Amino acid sequence: MSSVLLEIKNHIGIVTINKPNVLNALSTEVLTDLDKVVTELEKNNDLYAVIITGAGEKSFVAGADIAEMKDKNPKESAEYAKFAHGIFTRIENLHCPVIAAVNGFALGGGCELALACDIRIASNKARFAQPEVGLGITPGFGGTQRLPRIIGTARAKELIYTCRHVKADEALSIGLVTAITEPEKLMEEAMKLAELICAQAPIAVKNAKTAINKGIQVPIEESLGIETEYFSACFATEDQKMAMTAFVNKEKNEGFKNK
Repeated sequence: MSSVLLEIKNHIGIVTINKPNVLNALSTEVLTDLDKVVTELEKNNDLYAVIITGAGEKSFVAGADIAEMKDKNPKESAEYAKFAHGIFTRIENLHCPVIAAVNGFALGGGCELALACDIRIASNKARFAQPEVGLGITPGFGGTQRLPRIIGTARAKELIYTCRHVKADEALSIGLVTAITEPEKLMEEAMKLAELICAQAPIAVKNAKTAINKGIQVPIEESLGIETEYFSACFATEDQKMAMTAFVNKEKNEGFKNK
């Protein structure tokens, strides 16, 4: 799977879209390999965080493969979108947090891949955009749905309607990313964030992610019930007993067992 690389470091999975010669465009080949990598991530319950990035200095993912896409008919384009939706939704619902380390262009499908991640951090050279309407189509890999949920409806509409590129500093100001850094420090900062997540109780982090993802889709009355479900489930874990006992006894918690 040379177009998508997977490296495991301790409890952290590092996924690299590895087509820098075409700015890591999401061809069917790349999406197929990404699908396989996500399957590997889903199977690995010893992963506590995942980082997704792009190979090379220029691009995270510069979008879908336009040359491949341009001659599709409506039926073929729907199947193409559904394939990408399935992969991105599985990333969104992965059992551990996923960090997008955006090192350059995150355009179209690349922006949509980043949106499927829990957290986005960016190089100060990163550029985000949904340029699809300039090509006669709409965003098709989740952009019309996830972007408004993350930055608000009005801002999302403005960016989608105009195809305007967003630089890293603006992306930070509108909440599209949570941090920006020098390009050479991007993966270091992503690893620091992943390690900080890994230092917490994995089941609690997983439950918090699930509660957020489920709860944000429904009215607050229903979402509080979802929170209660995942909050109370933590009290059946060894990690909760150990951590709270250590806290009450003013002792150092020696680490979590993911049990």
